Amino acid sequence: MSSRDVVLARIRSALGPVAPVPTVRAYRRDSDLDEVAVVERFAERVDDYRATVHRADPGGVAATIAAILVAAGARSVVVPEGFPERWLAALGDDVAVACDGGDLPTDELDRAAAVVTGCAIAIAETGTIVLDGSADQGRRAITLVPDHHVCVVAADRIVATVPEAIALLDPTRPLTMISGPSATSDIELDRVEGVHGPRTLDVVIVGA
Repeated sequence: MSSRDVVLARIRSALGPVAPVPTVRAYRRDSDLDEVAVVERFAERVDDYRATVHRADPGGVAATIAAILVAAGARSVVVPEGFPERWLAALGDDVAVACDGGDLPTDELDRAAAVVTGCAIAIAETGTIVLDGSADQGRRAITLVPDHHVCVVAADRIVATVPEAIALLDPTRPLTMISGPSATSDIELDRVEGVHGPRTLDVVIVGA
């Protein structure tokens, strides 16, 4: 028995039996916002994080994605294996598209100008996008290595609160929660972007 174990045992003995404290999880699971207001709240929160919000109807997603990539000067893009091909239809021949089935090497991901994915759930209260590794989102690496992430978010996948989102997600899947571009601050509060993931995030809200 280590000295630490001895000390902790003495503390437990001195305290005597301790009744378990019930854990109350009375989380707020609903919202007084209607569906339109939920989408607007999400857009506001995303904008607060210095990400860029775009709106598109279902027929205009491809054109919106193409416009974002052209504006960024992106000549190469990575997409997950299950990303809808129709959403890439407006890309010109000068944009090279690499489809990742889990086998693209890291150096190829690093050379890609951008990645385009869907999302599992989005949370209005926190402006958070949740990826769960589904076919239209791919593995975690493709959304962490490229410097620019374009994420397509269907309006009907936006919920108001975190508990609502958690209830809809499968905890056995590889969940990644994204709130704005990657950023961190040191002790002097100097903000540095792009350290732990993409420094640029564009969110395309569809159907709002």
